[in-house]
Amino acid sequence: MEELTLTTPSILFSAISLIMLAYTNRFLAYATVIRSLNAEHVNNPTAVTARQIENLRRRLYITRTMQIFGVLSLLLCVVCTLFIYVGWQLAAVYMFTASLLLLVISLALSVKELLISVKALEYHLDRVENDK
Repeated sequence: MEELTLTTPSILFSAISLIMLAYTNRFLAYATVIRSLNAEHVNNPTAVTARQIENLRRRLYITRTMQIFGVLSLLLCVVCTLFIYVGWQLAAVYMFTASLLLLVISLALSVKELLISVKALEYHLDRVENDK
């Protein structure tokens, strides 16, 4: 195997940063929806709003976990860069591998959250069709 250079983990910095920005935007959007849904549920509690709140809670926790794995991936990329800089090549390879694995987990959770989001939107579409 070739040695890692400083540019190898550095390539992931921008990608992980963009992913984290998308995750943060998703998190903020959930916060807004949850606040308005909570107000609606307090004024007029229904089974529908309770179900939506539970769905959002699940998605929120998945998003939090996605963010944690993304941040850990970025952290290990930085540690990998440090190890390359000080000449600890084997440790750098392990850190880079772990960073990639954490990024894969984060992305897999993103797919899971996306599937849950689609189901929630399908539920809304079904309600619209049934109201016709």
